[in-house]
Amino acid sequence: MERRDKINYYLDLADVVSNRSTCLRRRYGAVIVKNDEVISTGYVGAPRGRKNCTDLNFCIRKKMKAPRGERYELCRSVHAEANAIISAERDKMIGASMYLSGREVNSGEFIENSNSCSMCKRMIINAGIEKVYIRDTMDSYRVIDVNDWIVNDESIDGTFGY
Repeated sequence: MERRDKINYYLDLADVVSNRSTCLRRRYGAVIVKNDEVISTGYVGAPRGRKNCTDLNFCIRKKMKAPRGERYELCRSVHAEANAIISAERDKMIGASMYLSGREVNSGEFIENSNSCSMCKRMIINAGIEKVYIRDTMDSYRVIDVNDWIVNDESIDGTFGY
């Protein structure tokens, strides 16, 4: 039996975590790992005590035709990355890696060219996370050096989306 490589193993965990998502458009799961220990997990969902989009049966961003990667201030949900960061101690995140897996709710397909939104990028930077692994297919992924988000600051030129 061939053993699953560690990066895909952690991405598989993120994919399982994403099953708790309550977004009607996309489901995401995030796992923060340091020294081969899972520090925290997070998925997309409304803040505690508020109704989720799955409870309301509508998405305001979808209703307003908000483009992918834009207008997240309208979203009811806390993103997977943010929920994972909120649930972790900062000293455990310094130098850690985040594993992110996203799927389209309607098709179940992995989200093409997925990436963290600009708000989540800022939180990842401040958390001290060094690398983000983003799943593209069941076996392929991209590795992002978080320092690239610092050096190539899209907020300076107002770049939207991803």
